[in-house]
Amino acid sequence: MASAPAPAKPAGSPLAEPSLHRVMGPWLLLLFIVGDILGTGIYALTGQVAKQVGGVVWLPFVVAFVVALITAFSYLELVTKYPRAAGAALYAHKAFGVHFITFIIAFAVMCSGITSASTASRAFAANLAGAFDLDLGRGLGITAVGLLFMAAVAAVNFRGVGESVKANVVLTCVELTGLLIIICIGMWAIGTGQGDVSRVTQFKASPESGGAFWSVIAGTTLAFFAMVGFEDSVNMAEECKEPSNIFPKVLLAGLFITGIIYVLVSVSAITLVSPEKLGEGETPLLQVVQAGAPGFPVELFGFITMFAVANSALINMLMASRLVYGMSREGVLPPVLGKVHAARRTPYVAIGFTTLLAFGLIAFVGEVPALGGTTALLLLAVFTVVNISVLVLRKDKVAHRHFRTPTVLPVLGAVCCAFLVGPWTGRASIQYTIAAILLAIGVVLWGVTLLVQRAAPSKAASAPAG
Repeated sequence: MASAPAPAKPAGSPLAEPSLHRVMGPWLLLLFIVGDILGTGIYALTGQVAKQVGGVVWLPFVVAFVVALITAFSYLELVTKYPRAAGAALYAHKAFGVHFITFIIAFAVMCSGITSASTASRAFAANLAGAFDLDLGRGLGITAVGLLFMAAVAAVNFRGVGESVKANVVLTCVELTGLLIIICIGMWAIGTGQGDVSRVTQFKASPESGGAFWSVIAGTTLAFFAMVGFEDSVNMAEECKEPSNIFPKVLLAGLFITGIIYVLVSVSAITLVSPEKLGEGETPLLQVVQAGAPGFPVELFGFITMFAVANSALINMLMASRLVYGMSREGVLPPVLGKVHAARRTPYVAIGFTTLLAFGLIAFVGEVPALGGTTALLLLAVFTVVNISVLVLRKDKVAHRHFRTPTVLPVLGAVCCAFLVGPWTGRASIQYTIAAILLAIGVVLWGVTLLVQRAAPSKAASAPAG
C-alpha cells in the first residue's frame, strides 16, 4: 500500500505557535507512568476479580500484565520512531491514512480518559465526604465538589506540565503508600501465621463464566483496566528530554514495578479476606486493612484512596488535552485546538475543550455503569490497531535510530487484544452499549469536522478579491 499523504496543515500554525516545554527526565517520566497505571483500578477491582476466579485473584492481573507488556513493546517502537504527541491516533493515521479511522481512534482514547477522569472526580467528592464526615448527599453536593475538583485539575494542567508532573509525583507517592500499606499488612500477617495463605492457590470458577479458562479470561477483562495507563505516556513525548533514548527503559520499568505491586496486593488481600467477602462492596482494600490491622485508622486509608483517585483524574486529563493538541497539529481536528499559550507553553485551548467535556459528564451523566470494563474495552480495541500499525509502518523509514520490537510481539499483541474485545470473554452487555454510544457520538463529530474542513476552501474561493 502506498504511503498516505500527510494531512494539510493550517497555514502558518506550526511556525506561529511555540513548541511544548521539554521538562520531563527519566525519573519524572517513570513516576508519571507508575502513577498513571496505579490508581482507581487496583483500589476498586480486586474484589470483582476475586468473584470471578476465587483465591487465585493474582492470576488475571498477571495475564493482563503480559498482554499490556506485549502491547507496550509496540508502543515503544512507535513512540521512539515518531516522538510526538497524539499517540495511537497518530500511529493509525500514518499507517492507514484514513481520516475516519484516525478520528475514531483519537475519540475512543480521549473518551476513555475523560470519562475515567470525570468519574474519578465524583469518586473524589464521595471520598472527601467520607473522610471528613460531610453530608454532601448523592446529588448536587457531590456534583458541585466534582466540578470544583475538575476545575482545579484544569488549573494545574494549564499552569504547566512541570507543575502537573510535580503534583503527580506527590499524588503517586500517596497512592503508592496506600498499596505498600496493604502489602506490609499482608506480609506481616503471613509471617505471623494470620490469615489463610492457602487461598492463593484455590481456584473457584464463576458459574456464569463456563469453566476455569473462561473465568480467568473474564477476570482478565476486569484486571486489564488496572494495567492501562502506560499508553498515556506517549502523549507526553514532546515534553520529554531525549524521548527516543529514555522511553524503552522507563516504560518497561514502570510496567514491571506496577505488575509486581499488583501481584503482592492481590496475595495480601486474599490471604486476609475470603474471595466471597472481598467481592462485597466497593472498598475491597479497606476490608483488608480492617482484617489485618484493626487498629489502623480507617479514615487515613480513606484519605489515601481519595488522593489515589485524584491522581488518576489529573493524569487522564493531561493525556486527553495532549491528545487533542497533537491531533490538531496533524490537521485532523480544528487548528484552534493546537494553540499553545505563549507564556505557560501549554495547549490551553485543548485543556479548555477537554475540561468542558468533563464538566458535561460530571453534571449530566455522573457515574457511568461498568466504567472500568468499558474503558478497557475501548482501549483493547485501540491496542489492536496499534499492534497492527507497527507492522504496517515497518516500510516507513526515519532518519534517527529507534527501538524495534521483535515482529512476533505485535502479531501476538493484536491477536490477544482482539480476543479480549469479543463478547465470548463474558463481558457485561452494558459495556458494549456504552462503547457503541460513545463511538456513535464520535461518528457524528467526525462528520461535522469533515463538513467544516470541506466548506472552508469553498468559502475562500468564493470570497471577493480585496
